[in-house]
Amino acid sequence: MADGGFDRVPPSFDRVKNAAGGVEAQGLNPGLIVLLVVGGLLLSFLIGNYVLYVYAQKTLPPKKKKPISKKKMKKERLKQGVSAPGE
Repeated sequence: MADGGFDRVPPSFDRVKNAAGGVEAQGLNPGLIVLLVVGGLLLSFLIGNYVLYVYAQKTLPPKKKKPISKKKMKKERLKQGVSAPGE
């Protein structure tokens, strides 16, 4: 009697076993399809951004630097020991 009780499986477990076994016959899991679509979109977005970045680096001119004020130029020249013109 003790051994006979363990051979029985509740019907709920039979349903789980049947559902797990039937996945291959039904096709791909819908969750997997969603995951693949979202992953593909994210990957294409990142690759597209990288391609645009490389293209922009090659074609766009470099940024213009801010003009330095005359006051700052005087200070820099005095630091270097070169006298400013006109002094």
